[in-house]
Amino acid sequence: MALTNLTIDPDRLLARLKQLGEIGRDGEGRLIRLAASDADRLGRDRFVAWAKASGLAVKVDRIGNIFALWSEPENAQEAPLMLGSHIDTVIDAGIYDGCYGVLAGLEVVATLKEAGLTPKRPVVVAAFTNEEGVRFSPDMLGSLCFAGGITPEEALAARGTDGKILGEELARIGYAGSDEVARPAAYIELHIEQGPVLEREGVAIGAVENLQGISWQRIILDGVANHAGTTPMTMRHDAGAAAASVITFLQARARASKTGTVATVGTIAFEPNAINVIPARAVFTVDLRDPDEASLKAHEKALADHLAKLEGITVTVERLARFEPVVFDQDLVAEIEMAAKARGHSVRRMTSGAGHDAQMISRITPAAMIFVPSIGGISHNPKELTPDADLVAGANVLLDVVRTLAFR
Repeated sequence: MALTNLTIDPDRLLARLKQLGEIGRDGEGRLIRLAASDADRLGRDRFVAWAKASGLAVKVDRIGNIFALWSEPENAQEAPLMLGSHIDTVIDAGIYDGCYGVLAGLEVVATLKEAGLTPKRPVVVAAFTNEEGVRFSPDMLGSLCFAGGITPEEALAARGTDGKILGEELARIGYAGSDEVARPAAYIELHIEQGPVLEREGVAIGAVENLQGISWQRIILDGVANHAGTTPMTMRHDAGAAAASVITFLQARARASKTGTVATVGTIAFEPNAINVIPARAVFTVDLRDPDEASLKAHEKALADHLAKLEGITVTVERLARFEPVVFDQDLVAEIEMAAKARGHSVRRMTSGAGHDAQMISRITPAAMIFVPSIGGISHNPKELTPDADLVAGANVLLDVVRTLAFR
């Protein structure tokens, strides 16, 4: 097969996405494949079987990251090109988030091998552990550990929402490894956008040039519970009203931002949570994201200043997570743009609003991402959908980028 006419096998890729998407269904038909669960083991087993069927060596490191390695004797000493993402899911998930990047990476390698080509450096497809962070914290744990941001000992000691220890659970499902994989020469992650931009603008491919910084906080506001009917408004210490002021403050500030700030209060609980009692306590989370670090810091400070001005309320703030914005390698972004245009696809540079394994791996090597459209911008939802043609287009762009990076 001529190199210029090389394409992935669309039927194989799409079939594997559907097959993996059936692993982890509960009695209600929901896809739930949480990290280091029995369902995760079945998904991992399927990925490993497909990798071995393509003649790839499979390695598993201490945190359970799986690496499917294509290495030839003449290139074994070179730093590998790494592709990948994750196959763990949220609760009641769609079938594309993370899985598409892993299976498309595997498809690209299979296509190149079947064409009789030999890369100048190894190519490895990674399936990182606990990207979603639903069962164990923090999210992107496997890639963070691989990049040296947390020690294996710290990661393995993570306690899940069910009280189980990650290291023990990995051993239980047979994925407590000891293999080591060389630091990659570069990392490319193909992913659904999980947002509405590409579909709204009618663009086929996103060349992701940066990724938003993330600030997660849990805020506890303590006031005084009292009778809802007999306590004058001027004499209240209402934690619920204080929480509402924080929410409206964040919404107004994010909407006025010039840097693409987004702010979300995703969880909230009142105590005693009764219709006729002024809330004594409000507990809620704040998710702040911004592609500009200075802007993100300014929003964090503004939030702290607003909290300090709440009268009659005691404020406690717990930092849950903090990641600085990531700027991806501009040469790799340019390669993605060129590959998309060469295939006749429209392409635009863009920011990722979600966190991805690529942001962790970018700490140790040049990295970039390829996005394909998400219908309605829906993700983390069974309605998550990317048309087959777009899935194939993205995989072929990845194929061409790999041909450039691994064969030159």
